[in-house]
Amino acid sequence: MGSLGLAVGLSMLSAASYAAAAVAQERLAEHGHRGRARWATALVLTAAGVLLHVLALNFGTVAVVQALGTLTLLFALPISALRYHVRIGPVSWLDAGLTVAGLALILSLSVDSGRPALLSGPDGRYLSLATLVTVVVIGGGAWFAGARMRAVMLAAAAGVAFGIASVLSKAVMATVTDSGVDAISPFIVTMVVIFSVVGYLLGQLSYKGAGLAAPLATVSVVNPVAAAIAGVVVFDERFRFGHGGLAVVGIAAVVITWGVIGLSRRTAVAGTTTESEDRPADDAEPVEVHAEPKPDPEAEPTPH
Repeated sequence: MGSLGLAVGLSMLSAASYAAAAVAQERLAEHGHRGRARWATALVLTAAGVLLHVLALNFGTVAVVQALGTLTLLFALPISALRYHVRIGPVSWLDAGLTVAGLALILSLSVDSGRPALLSGPDGRYLSLATLVTVVVIGGGAWFAGARMRAVMLAAAAGVAFGIASVLSKAVMATVTDSGVDAISPFIVTMVVIFSVVGYLLGQLSYKGAGLAAPLATVSVVNPVAAAIAGVVVFDERFRFGHGGLAVVGIAAVVITWGVIGLSRRTAVAGTTTESEDRPADDAEPVEVHAEPKPDPEAEPTPH
């Protein structure tokens, strides 16, 4: 199996692991974050997803691996259907088909630069600084926006942080392969950890008060876009057929975005529907019943 095949296989396994981890985390939340077995399951699945994702970055371009990360939503669709006992409708399958079609286009046009994805000290610092500024500006501006726009902006900041963390992780893996563990830059490793933690926290904040669909779609789209741009700039990653191929990749990105937004909405609606059905009767809003007042037997009759 070639490098691209390994990257695709590992990315798909990573996406499936992330989707299963999301289900485990949801069940953990349902039980008040109690239970060691539930905690262990969620952590193991998440760690497996991270490890498989990093390994995939070592075999494929950032654009390909990050784009394949959107398959998490594709795997979440049947999991949500089984979890919430809902039927997968034709529109959902159309969204899934659009996502896969866009990914197939990107895979067919992606070309590795042919050189190790090494990142020099200055380039690593410039990329980290630019990312920090971008995340701070978008995340800071979110607090001056309305609830829905705040969620979208926080999710966008999280997507940028996650995308660049993947780019830096690829650089670390390339350094290990090329020069050994001793050549790893502590600064780059530190920035990977910082961007991963910041992305996670911003992602959690983005779900507060705005539902699931908008933040989930935003982070799923911004993440691969930010990583692909950084990959082209710092690793010289290219696509076939020059500007024509780049235009087709742009169209594919739009198709994937359309599919991802649809998938995130289907996943969110499934959870919302079940929550509404499972809500206890005590939580229902009280209904005022206006009844005719009973006559007082001791009251004097009103003359007609």
